[in-house]
Amino acid sequence: MQRLRGSRWLVAGAALAAGLGLGLAGGRRLGGGPPEAGLLPLLPVVPVVAAAAAADLSAAAPGGAARGELAKYGLPGLPPLRSRESYVLCYDPRSRSALWVLEQLRGAAPGGPCDRAACDFQADESVHEYHRATNADYRGSGFDRGHLAAAANHRGSQKAMQDTFYLSNVAPQDPHLNQKAWNNLEKYCRSLTKYNKNVYVCTGPLFLPRMEADGKMYIKYQVIGKNHVAVPTHFFKVLILEKLNGEIELRSYVMPNSPVEETIPLEHFLVPIESIERASGLLFVPNILKRTNRLQAIMPGRNS
Repeated sequence: MQRLRGSRWLVAGAALAAGLGLGLAGGRRLGGGPPEAGLLPLLPVVPVVAAAAAADLSAAAPGGAARGELAKYGLPGLPPLRSRESYVLCYDPRSRSALWVLEQLRGAAPGGPCDRAACDFQADESVHEYHRATNADYRGSGFDRGHLAAAANHRGSQKAMQDTFYLSNVAPQDPHLNQKAWNNLEKYCRSLTKYNKNVYVCTGPLFLPRMEADGKMYIKYQVIGKNHVAVPTHFFKVLILEKLNGEIELRSYVMPNSPVEETIPLEHFLVPIESIERASGLLFVPNILKRTNRLQAIMPGRNS
């Protein structure tokens, strides 16, 4: 791994990112104010932006026409956010899963009655029935119900763990990946709580293009069940680590939604954060840089 500091991001690991079909961005200048605690400043999609846009429709437009008239019969959709005891989630009605899930890991939870066996996967009734995944969609599909916010991350209370079993926090995941390499990445995330002040983890699906025989690029993915739950081609996980010395360290991983040997080092799946931002349509770095200029990215490359 190579640690990068300075006023501009350097693009590294191009071969790995290109192999995953990820685009790479150019340099980005670092800067910003003091760090701020909490999940809200780290959201890759800031909800107040959408809320402000909706509120702005009620303002008077030039010429005297009320823009609120446009929303007379409501807006057909804004990114739905769900705030639960163990995570914050932004839902994607088209894919029947989350765009992203953001959680804070707090280290070893105190012993208690928390029991994973007592948790059941369940449809998220807060999602409209047209856009909701059900357990029947997964039955016989050949895919695991892969947690985005992992259940083992939230042993602090039974409620927090149960919240991770909503199908809005789940995506169809290759069983070998879910139980092997992806599980190793989740364990690694939990281990980081021993050495960092705070560990924030943002996880989500990716639908990446690949070249077909005709030489053209296509985004193709399977859907399962009567509700057509989208099967991601890849998954990402972005780690935001608050170090004891006040620095912010950023680690970003992408894994294909296919069998991955668990013996492959996790460093093999490190990618530049720009590649995830471009592929997902999300932004992480600008929100972080509003709070601190002490940002360090762990990039793919040679061990330092």
